[in-house]
Amino acid sequence: MLLVDDAPINLQLLASALGRGYELHVVRDGAAALDCIRREPDLDLILLDIRMPGPSGFELLIWLREEFPERRLPVIFITAADDEHIQAEGLALGATDCIFRPFFPPVVRARVQMHIALKRQLDRLERLARLDGLTGVANRRSFEERFSIEWRRALRIGTSLGLVLFDLDHFKAYNDRYGHLAGDECLRRIAALSQQIVRRPGDLIARFGGEEFALLLPDTDLAGTHWLAERLRQELEICCSLDQQSFEPNRLPGVMTLSAGCASRVPGCNDDPIELILEADRQLYAAKAAGRNQVVIDWSTRAETGGVI
Repeated sequence: MLLVDDAPINLQLLASALGRGYELHVVRDGAAALDCIRREPDLDLILLDIRMPGPSGFELLIWLREEFPERRLPVIFITAADDEHIQAEGLALGATDCIFRPFFPPVVRARVQMHIALKRQLDRLERLARLDGLTGVANRRSFEERFSIEWRRALRIGTSLGLVLFDLDHFKAYNDRYGHLAGDECLRRIAALSQQIVRRPGDLIARFGGEEFALLLPDTDLAGTHWLAERLRQELEICCSLDQQSFEPNRLPGVMTLSAGCASRVPGCNDDPIELILEADRQLYAAKAAGRNQVVIDWSTRAETGGVI
């Protein structure tokens, strides 16, 4: 939990009112609060003074909702002004609740516990809604939301955004020969293998549809995107080879390979985000046309963005 107030006595009273059982981050101005929110992705709640040095509580809340819309952090405003207009303005900006000073500690504790419990329930439901039921990785909806967020972030700070689209070769024939249960297990295996290889917290593995998957790679240039896709392709070959040498009853039958298309770019103000997806899709189809079991990339696109893609 993050406590933000410019008066040390108020911070002490809040910490005392909350009691034990919480990991508290305590800061005295809006700038320090910004730094803490960036550093601490697992915050559950913010108790925030409205009037303080630097960004005000209202300004901080606006920044939080714009910068991290996916986090949905509950924010409780604390203010000495018993003013319904201030309360209404805070709630309109996206605050979860308001507490006026002087406050009654049991009320503070009860409201904090209630909002944290609600956040955790919503987080669980949100995670379930964003996961593919078969493979356990992100679903298409989750990919589209994250893609939009990462595109805007890359545009704002001038970094590259990489994308790999890949699918399993001859998957329909594999299903027809070995059955849908084996096909399902194959999809779960490739999802798990992708998670082992793509380990940065900001990267996303998603089931794009059917046997097609997407790897969304923030701050990754064209060479890095290609390297990761090629490593995944090679690891699948090794995995299938080991399966064929195994006598375990749950091994995968047959041999499975993948084809992948890669794209990466530094977004420009006039760029259409869908073009990055279309470029990766074009390269995937090129990989299929070239014989499958390979990664294809158009190196000429490096020149379109000054060589930093």
